Amino acid sequence: MAGLSSLTLGQRLNKAWRVVATGFCFALFGIGALCLTFVVFPLLTGTMKASEQREQRVQAIIQRAFALFCRTMRFVGAIDYAFIGEAELQQDRHCLIVANHPSLIDYVLIGSRLPQCDCLVKAAIWHNPFMRGIVKAAGYIPNVDPERLMEACSARLETGNVLLVFPEGTRTTPGETPTLQRGAAQIAVRTQADLRVVHITVSPDFLTKQAKWYQVPDRKPFFRVEVKEKIAIAPFLDATDSPTTAARQLNRHLAQVLFPQADTSHNEVFEKEG
Repeated sequence: MAGLSSLTLGQRLNKAWRVVATGFCFALFGIGALCLTFVVFPLLTGTMKASEQREQRVQAIIQRAFALFCRTMRFVGAIDYAFIGEAELQQDRHCLIVANHPSLIDYVLIGSRLPQCDCLVKAAIWHNPFMRGIVKAAGYIPNVDPERLMEACSARLETGNVLLVFPEGTRTTPGETPTLQRGAAQIAVRTQADLRVVHITVSPDFLTKQAKWYQVPDRKPFFRVEVKEKIAIAPFLDATDSPTTAARQLNRHLAQVLFPQADTSHNEVFEKEG
């Protein structure tokens, strides 16, 4: 990143504005999350007793809220973005959606395009005051107990739902070798569900695991969200009688698709049990 002294006056002003715009957007996100948690979702709970129907309604509301948030970030100039192949994503049923995770708002970007989307959520999110009410109301699946997790994933997929998973488990660290957990592959093998791959790039880096929200790059970040091919699970199941071997082979293939810039054949993308 160029030093501040190398920027023109216009570029400095633009960067300063994007700090303000980003802060405004995150404040808006927090306020919106609290309103949904303490006003909108309790009203739904009181008027809709069937949990499955209520969760579908909550997920539809989340989709609209995320879409508004993304449009707001674009309108105020904090970011720009483009979706490639989103029509295919919206037509998917009974499959996992697996994506790489370069930025804090990857889930928001994908969720803004899906009126129905279950999500595998790490335990820390369930303790986040701004997010725990949302993930609970939406019926998202906590990534805690492996057996209960697998049962919940299987039940959701059997109804035709899609399940969003970030196989890395956390945001990618720029410049470091990606670590791919095997959880997504194990879910796919156990539930016999295909996988839709979504590849996200952001340039310059923005909202990474190491950066604070106010550490904006010199140029406006551009997110490219590309819906890629669907990986059929059948060939991996047919190739071996061992679910463990099938999950390992699927995970290697998944790493090659999610990280095409890495030489996965030489183990530059490491696997981690998960």
